[in-house]
Amino acid sequence: MEIQITDQHHGWWIISFEGKLWLPEGTLPFGSATEFALADLTGRQIGEWQGSPVWMIRKSMNDHMASPRQLLDQDRGLFQLVGRGVQLSEFYRSHKFCGYCGHPMHVSKTEWAALCGHCKERYYPQIAPCIIVAIRRGDEILLAQHIRHRGGVHTVLAGFVEVGETLEETVAREVMEESNIRVKNVRYVSSQPWPFPNSLMMAFMADYDSGDIRHDPSELLNAGWYRFDALPLLPAVGTIARRLIEDTVVLCRAHADSQD
Repeated sequence: MEIQITDQHHGWWIISFEGKLWLPEGTLPFGSATEFALADLTGRQIGEWQGSPVWMIRKSMNDHMASPRQLLDQDRGLFQLVGRGVQLSEFYRSHKFCGYCGHPMHVSKTEWAALCGHCKERYYPQIAPCIIVAIRRGDEILLAQHIRHRGGVHTVLAGFVEVGETLEETVAREVMEESNIRVKNVRYVSSQPWPFPNSLMMAFMADYDSGDIRHDPSELLNAGWYRFDALPLLPAVGTIARRLIEDTVVLCRAHADSQD
């Protein structure tokens, strides 16, 4: 339920606009509404962290608006709450008017939804399912440098689920499209909400089956097999990609030890 923030409110403040987050000191603001001049703004509580409420406010603060990626090294629970706040902020901003009849929408008081008082249509935040997969070949792991990644970071392959696909079919298709190889022994590992912009990453591990690497230049700068003890620059700790790589390295090392 949205309320008017007063001087008495305190807690963690997720101030978000157009996918950006207000980080005045490089971290998520914590304290009273008075301290950050937030009184009289409209907000809603979206959770709790360390015993204090977490508030979401849709507003651009002009200065110190940054990417939520800056909080990747924070506790996973806090980062997930931040991701929820950023995604909800964008959802409400993009659903001011009904897509069916064009009338103004209002925010539900009981759930994460936007409601049309004219045609009674109800909208929920959309989540885009994605797969991310680490592929092992003996004591090597397949890593690629994506066009959108900067600084030489190499990571595992990923892609969006298409209509009518199972997750396992998406793994096989994305790997083939991006690297020209086939995989086997696909198994689910874990998942991670990913607010860039509104994804749910579902992580898998797989074994190499056949084919020679031929990377898709529209998606990747390069791709190759890397021995577990000679890896390039990796994604940040706390990402599901890093976990997949670290888990696969354990398997690679075990394979190498078994060959000695």
